[in-house]
Amino acid sequence: MSEAASTSEPTSTDPVLPGATIGILGSGQLGRMIAIAARRMGYRVHTLSPESDSPTGHVADREIVAAYDDVEAVKRFAADVDVITLEFENISAACVDAASPIAPVRPKGSVLHTTQNRLREKTFLADHGFPVAPFRHIKSRDELAAAVEEIGTPAVLKTAGFGYDGKGQVRIASVDDVDGAWTSMAGQDAVLEAFIDFDLELSVVAARGLAGDFAHYGAVENKHSNHILDVTTAPADVSGAVNVTAVNLTRKVFEALDVVGVACVEYFLDRGNNLIINEIAPRVHNSGHFTFDACVTSQFEQQVRAVCGLPLGSTDQPRPAAMANLLGDLWENGEPDWAAALAIPEVKLHLYGKQEARPGRKMGHLTAVADTREQAVERVVEGRRGLGAERLFLNTNDRTNALPKT
Repeated sequence: MSEAASTSEPTSTDPVLPGATIGILGSGQLGRMIAIAARRMGYRVHTLSPESDSPTGHVADREIVAAYDDVEAVKRFAADVDVITLEFENISAACVDAASPIAPVRPKGSVLHTTQNRLREKTFLADHGFPVAPFRHIKSRDELAAAVEEIGTPAVLKTAGFGYDGKGQVRIASVDDVDGAWTSMAGQDAVLEAFIDFDLELSVVAARGLAGDFAHYGAVENKHSNHILDVTTAPADVSGAVNVTAVNLTRKVFEALDVVGVACVEYFLDRGNNLIINEIAPRVHNSGHFTFDACVTSQFEQQVRAVCGLPLGSTDQPRPAAMANLLGDLWENGEPDWAAALAIPEVKLHLYGKQEARPGRKMGHLTAVADTREQAVERVVEGRRGLGAERLFLNTNDRTNALPKT
C-alpha cells in the first residue's frame, strides 16, 4: 500500500483520498487521461500492461510491464496500490481475480465478465428487459443457416468474444453469405444479430459512485468511418424525450450491473425513434473525450472520483462541443501541421504519445466548443483538415450493428 494508506487500510466503503495510489490495468490513451486527472488531484498512479514506454506510462509514477495473465505480477502490482481501475476491457478474469483480494477493483470483475463477451452481454440485457436487437447464439454452420432463416437478412455475425473497432464481425446480405461468414469465425462461438436500420448512433457516458449516486453527460451523437469513431457531437440532435430515455436506460443498466466508475452505453436510434442498446463499454470512452475541454468535470476526473469513493463532480457543459479522432493515416506524408489546427482558437489538441503511427490507429483527437453544435463540428473538422487530412468522413456512417468498442 502507498504511504498515504499505510496507517489504516481502507474498507470497501472508505474513500481513497488524494496522496494514495491508483492502479490502472492497461496503459493506452484512456489510462493516460485518467492518470492526468489523478495526478492533478494529488494521487500517485501505477500502470500495468504488456507494453513499455506507453501513453499511460509517460504520465504515471510507475510503469509495470507484465502480461495480464501473470498472476504473481498482478498480485505484486495490487499490493502497491490502494484501488485499481481499468482502461481496457479485454483483461482476463484471472487478472481481476488475482488483484481483487488485495486491492478493490472498480468496476468489479463481474461487470467485466459480462461486458467483455457479446453473448453474455446480450443475454444479460435481454434477461433484464432492455431493448436489444434480436440475436441468436451460433456454434455451427447449420445453426447459422437456421438463424439466418429465422431472423432474416441482412444480419450481422460477430464473434462472441469482443473485438474492437469493427473487428470480428461480418455482414450477411443473403443466405449465399452463410458459408463465408461462418468460415470467417474460424470455429469460434458467434452471435447473429438482426440488422437495425438506424437513423443515428448515440452513446451516454455516465458515472456511478460507491453509494449508487449517478452523473451523466447526456446523449451524444457519433459518426463512424470504417467502424472507427470519427466525430462525436455533444449534445446529440435528438428530442428531449429521446435524451431522457437514453439517460434513464443507462442508469438502469448501471444499476443492474452494479457498476462503480465511468462506463458508456451505446445505442442505435431506429427510424421509429426507438432506442436499441448495442454495447456496453465498462470504462471511460472515446465518445466522452469532449468532456476534457467542455464540461466542469471530465469523464476522466469522474472516474477518479467514482473509484476512489469521492462525491461525483458536476457534468455541466456550458457550450456545445465536438470531438474528431486523429488516426495514424494523418502521418502518411510526415508530421501533421499542428499549428494550422491550433490557429482556430476554440480547437484543443490532445496527442497520446504513441511512438508509431499506423493506419487506423488512434493517435490523438481534437475538440472544439462553439455556440451551436453545428459550429462546433465545423470547427473541429476544419482543424483536422488543417492537419493535412485529405479524407473526411463526416457524411458517412457504417451501416451495420457495429458501434464499436471505442
